[in-house]
Amino acid sequence: MSRLPHSTYAPRTGIGRWFDARMPLPRLVHDSFVAYPVPRNLNYMWTFGGILSIMLVAQILTGVVLAMHYTPEAGLAFNSVEKIMRDVNYGWLLRYLHASGASFFFIAVYVHIFRGLYYGSYKAPRELLWILGCIILLLMMATAFMGYVLPWGQMSFWGATVITGFFTAIPLVGEWIQQLLLGGFAVDNPTLNRFFSLHYLLPFMIAGVVVLHVWALHVVGQNNPTGIEVQSKTDTVSFTPYATIKDTLGLIVFLFVFAYFVFYMPNYLMAPENYIEADPLKTPAHIVPEWYFLPFYAILRAITFNIGPIDSKLGGVLAMFGAIAVLFLVPWLDTSRVRSAAYRPWYKLFFWLFAINAIFLGWLGSRPAEGWYVPAMQISTLFYFTFFLIVMPVLGLIETPRRMPGSITDAVLEKSDGNSQRQ
Repeated sequence: MSRLPHSTYAPRTGIGRWFDARMPLPRLVHDSFVAYPVPRNLNYMWTFGGILSIMLVAQILTGVVLAMHYTPEAGLAFNSVEKIMRDVNYGWLLRYLHASGASFFFIAVYVHIFRGLYYGSYKAPRELLWILGCIILLLMMATAFMGYVLPWGQMSFWGATVITGFFTAIPLVGEWIQQLLLGGFAVDNPTLNRFFSLHYLLPFMIAGVVVLHVWALHVVGQNNPTGIEVQSKTDTVSFTPYATIKDTLGLIVFLFVFAYFVFYMPNYLMAPENYIEADPLKTPAHIVPEWYFLPFYAILRAITFNIGPIDSKLGGVLAMFGAIAVLFLVPWLDTSRVRSAAYRPWYKLFFWLFAINAIFLGWLGSRPAEGWYVPAMQISTLFYFTFFLIVMPVLGLIETPRRMPGSITDAVLEKSDGNSQRQ
């Protein structure tokens, strides 16, 4: 059943009434972003949905302008990026906004995902909402990978060579998939053209899935820190001004940090080797993807042994894609009736261990696959899958949750009383 209340929108002018009768777009915006009821106990972790929407718009706008000056040709791509930086008015700003924006887009989406895991935002009736979010993550990864190739620097070229090479491990269709991506037998001009076309197209696909994501959210309603469903009007407040003000403050703080990186540390999150033009005859000492792929890159390299008929190369590819695929199954892997980790002491402990492990996997992904790094990758990979495939199902059956409040309003009042007593 839709969570949208009966519309309270009332056009005040004749033109407004005429427009509303034929295409009620203002009514839709009012009902979805002004009068829409949201749980009254939302914290600042819920601001990242709005932040991600703004970042997506910024990435599309800067990307469209950059595409006007970029040349997707192997002999000209690197110099066209340098021309953007040096000769196009504010080209340096556009490029740094776009490149750093990709990193901050992933920062926001990872926080958004971890918030969902902590507060159980994937549980019924929000399974489809979670799956749409996972699809957005997959599209973001594909878009970012293809965008990373476009500057045609050393790390762009060799990163594309290594990652597309892993597809050859897939039996029967692997080499065909690789050649389809590359447009030939090696990374070259057809590869650059294909990646540029897809990098331009995919953000608009992401925007379409985001619309579905927001639509699904407004149908089932937002989760909240207690994980208790809305029971009465006292449990909610209007989206505007209450949630709007909180979202605006969160966005301002996020953009302040983003701007600091753009203006003072624009290359901090990028590989310095990518400022060297691609050279097929000179391989970098260490080939690593962008930081937001590093946890999955570590999982890929953790499989150094054969598993029955599956060799280590195919095993690594399966583990890497499995690390993403398992996210789609989370709504059914978690067997607990309680959503929020705030009332699940053991799940909370394992969640924070999982978060630390994910960061550790990211660091290991930046290290060479040698020495003690390899067993560390294997142990961390094992814990990653253990959390989803064993901890979630088993804890839901044996864990005794803490006492939960009767409603969202009760939770707010209990928190207020607790703060008053401490003061």
